[in-house]
Amino acid sequence: MMVKTKKPDLWVVVSLCILALYVVFMLYPVLRVTTQSVRDNTTGTFTLRYFKQFFSDPYYFITLFNSFKISLCVTAVCLVVGVPLAYLYNIYEIKGRHVLQILIVLSSMSAPFIGAYSWVLLLGRSGLITKFIKSAFNIVPPNIYGFKGILLVLSTRLFSLVFLYVSGALKNMDNSLLEASANMGRTGWRRFVSVVLPLCMPSILAAALMVFMRSLADFGTPLLIGEGYRTFPVEIYNQYVGETSINHSFAAAISVIAILITLVVFLFQKYLSNKMSYSMSAMHRIERKKPSLLAGILIHMYAYGLVTISLIPQVYLVYLSFRNTTKTGNMFKPGYSFMNYQQVFDTMGNAVWNTVKICGGALVIVVVLAVLISYLVVRRYNVINNIIDMLSMVPYIIPGSVVGIAMVMAFNSGPLVLTGTAMIMMIAMSVRRIPYTIRSSVAVLGQIPLSVEEAAVSLGAGKTKTLVRITVPMMFSGILSGAIMSWVTLITELSSSIILYSSKTITLNLGVYVMVSRGTDGKACAISSILMLFTILSLILFMKVSKNGDISV
Repeated sequence: MMVKTKKPDLWVVVSLCILALYVVFMLYPVLRVTTQSVRDNTTGTFTLRYFKQFFSDPYYFITLFNSFKISLCVTAVCLVVGVPLAYLYNIYEIKGRHVLQILIVLSSMSAPFIGAYSWVLLLGRSGLITKFIKSAFNIVPPNIYGFKGILLVLSTRLFSLVFLYVSGALKNMDNSLLEASANMGRTGWRRFVSVVLPLCMPSILAAALMVFMRSLADFGTPLLIGEGYRTFPVEIYNQYVGETSINHSFAAAISVIAILITLVVFLFQKYLSNKMSYSMSAMHRIERKKPSLLAGILIHMYAYGLVTISLIPQVYLVYLSFRNTTKTGNMFKPGYSFMNYQQVFDTMGNAVWNTVKICGGALVIVVVLAVLISYLVVRRYNVINNIIDMLSMVPYIIPGSVVGIAMVMAFNSGPLVLTGTAMIMMIAMSVRRIPYTIRSSVAVLGQIPLSVEEAAVSLGAGKTKTLVRITVPMMFSGILSGAIMSWVTLITELSSSIILYSSKTITLNLGVYVMVSRGTDGKACAISSILMLFTILSLILFMKVSKNGDISV
């Protein structure tokens, strides 16, 4: 008598495959960095001297202090600026609000290195505004380099993240709460402080964490305008690929310290969020009201003034991209043409294709895995999928430069050699961006009733067919919106890519870095403008496919 073998559950196989991917491409690289941090560079024996070196030598320890200082200050500025902006945007009628929203988001979606570079063109030692103030008033303006410059660049770039998070919370706030507070005499500023802020606190804390993490992990801004102001990511990069000395074990030790610090910050934020969490569901969304004449003028001045300050450097950068340059491209001269763009496509045309190929490939990986993982977490929750869910958040606490170093250490030798290839860049980008897409996919899937899938199965559709033909199409708008936003962040990735790229895999964002380092400002401006156009088109497409045209987190 033959015993009929039971076919393995397809979703168990999917779970094990995804778990294996996490082990190979995330846990293994992190483990390699950890083991390298306690291995002597010369003898290969176990040692803790690199950790002792970091904390005992003020030269290195000050990088930790500097990174915390800039991250805390940037977070504070972004909260002070972004929370009121989100409140005013959602409470009052603002003319051109959808255009304003695109401009606000655009200020955050541009590459950090490009933001720093554009501010240097305005306020650097030979910047436009600097030269104008010197010639007109014989006054030397404040120096853009160092702490003040990093604070300016990151604050004008990241305040929109606070705006997005708080806007998302306000969309879930019931208008009856505001009406009730008004009936009790709480209006204007008092209502904002006593009602709106407490209800939005979980989103505010999430926004603060995001801004803090991005500031702490930012590489391009301090690299370009930090000068003597040393920060964590730049120090990791210098130790790994330094021009004078290279110490991979010391770079690994700093990387481990960076992971532990971001883990502590992440857990502290989660603790505060759980303590202050509220469940809100808006049956009646907030009705925007028309402000008085004076209030309307002040609101429009605040909103559009903030956006203008954020975007003027990038607008100036686009303007310079059409200026004629010398043959070497390092000096501007009178006249306008498409010369810079022509030179870019002649010498770096592959960067455009690489951006589409590498970032597009990473996007496909992120979307496919995010859909599968969200389905496993929401619909087929078990021990394995719980582990996958926890592992999916690990990249959230790993800075980009650490991801790049981990990938090189893991795949530079052995059975799987990927360094120098486009694949390793796709994997690194996917690892960095997948936590955000998974969270949004989980939220979308959680809103789809399970009864819809049960009805399809009862009518004879298999579970896989139900997912492909029923569930995914119902998630489509959310998936597409998340994919577009992920695309924007992928094309502006620098911190991990700068360690992993080769001459054959250079992307537009890396092209800006290469052109700036060579002093060819014309080409750098042209590439930056192309990248900005990609971002604008992506945001417009996002607003077209989203249900209400609003962008929020």
